[in-house]
Amino acid sequence: MRSLDDLLAEGVSGRRVLVRTDLNVPLDKQTRAITDDGRIRASLPTLQALRDAGARVVVAAHLGRPKGAPDPQYSLAPVAGRLGELLGTGVPLAADVAGDDARAKADALGDGDLLLLENVRFEAAETSKDDTERGGLADRLAALADVYVDDAFGAVHRKHASVYDVAQRLPHVAGRLVAAELDVLTRLTTDPERPYVVVLGGSKVSDKLAVIEALLPKVDRLLVGGGMCFTFLAAQGLGVGRSLLEADQVDTCRRLLAEAGERIVLPVDVVVAPEFSADAETGVVPVEEIPDGQMGLDVGPRTVEAFGRELAGARTVFWNGPMGVFELAPFQAGTRGVARAVAAVDGLSVVGGGDSAAAVRVLGLDEAAYGHISTGGGASLEYLEGRELPGLAVLAD
Repeated sequence: MRSLDDLLAEGVSGRRVLVRTDLNVPLDKQTRAITDDGRIRASLPTLQALRDAGARVVVAAHLGRPKGAPDPQYSLAPVAGRLGELLGTGVPLAADVAGDDARAKADALGDGDLLLLENVRFEAAETSKDDTERGGLADRLAALADVYVDDAFGAVHRKHASVYDVAQRLPHVAGRLVAAELDVLTRLTTDPERPYVVVLGGSKVSDKLAVIEALLPKVDRLLVGGGMCFTFLAAQGLGVGRSLLEADQVDTCRRLLAEAGERIVLPVDVVVAPEFSADAETGVVPVEEIPDGQMGLDVGPRTVEAFGRELAGARTVFWNGPMGVFELAPFQAGTRGVARAVAAVDGLSVVGGGDSAAAVRVLGLDEAAYGHISTGGGASLEYLEGRELPGLAVLAD
């Protein structure tokens, strides 16, 4: 797989470079203000290196899940504004993805200039399962540039036109973010330094089942929190009240517990409340005593201590998924406590993107304390599962 440095060594001054980035940032529903610009900031090293080298940079990205047609609430206009602030230059936004306005603006670029295309998912062909449909969009995107750089790690698990098909039409390299993500994931999957501890949270066991199956033979400890822990607790015969429960996964969790023995570590106490609310009256109970009318919405302080002890001696840690509903103040302590324990690891600590990366920033934790914060939760998990990621496979060609 060729790198950005390989491309820069060849010289890019005056050449048009199409860069697929992951700028899928969260927006406030009322104001459309960006609430977390982490992915935009992660794109800067590649974009700035190309601009400094005199490239004419055309950026493609998606935002949200529009239904294959222009939709103002998913416009990349807020992203263009923030990207311009971070780069210290104006960033024009094309009115379309790869149409007349995109072509005109791309043709007008000077050396070191940058253009942001409108949301690639405004084109139904971007996510089409039909190779010919995707190919048509890829042809139009490829016509905007001389070379392609994929720096959108959060999208490499998608066989989309701007991720997969364009790379088949242009000389291609991996951007700095993709290279960094791949380096860290390789370290996690190829002889990781031990003890190797994985922390998994989030809502559903079903969402993490494949990665659990793949990681169990490789890890020394698997710490399970978040809503998914209640299906494991139910598999131990415990009542979970009104907590999130995937009844169809109880037998699977029972099997995993039997196979893993002490390697799977579950919460010993949880924070409960009668309702999902920032004003709810909360309590902390042992996992054996969850009341019928209550729901568990965070791991408790004894669990944070227990998970902290497991993490204290680790040399490699991968964390994906919050320990509770960290968006609400009464249920933040578990995620904050475990996040701090991950940050304190004397070794490689990897935050696996998605809600985990968001939690680090929402809770005001020091991002620099972690070895790596991924920009791609789904892509990271699929890589750890051992699945081929189309966006990476095509770069290796």
